[in-house]
Amino acid sequence: MTGTLRWFKSSYSNASGGECLEAAHDSDAIHLRDSKSPDGPTLTVSGEAWSAFLSGSGCGR
Repeated sequence: MTGTLRWFKSSYSNASGGECLEAAHDSDAIHLRDSKSPDGPTLTVSGEAWSAFLSGSGCGR
């Protein structure tokens, strides 16, 4: 499924030298991967889990 996803990363990522987390979403889940290894493994979490993570991290404010 990861071949059909549209991946994106934060606009702040350019300052890090390209070592970034990329994210993509579909109707069921949020997908995460290392930008240095786009063909490597991905982490997939539910939308509810992602929302809880953002809320707990302060990013959702």
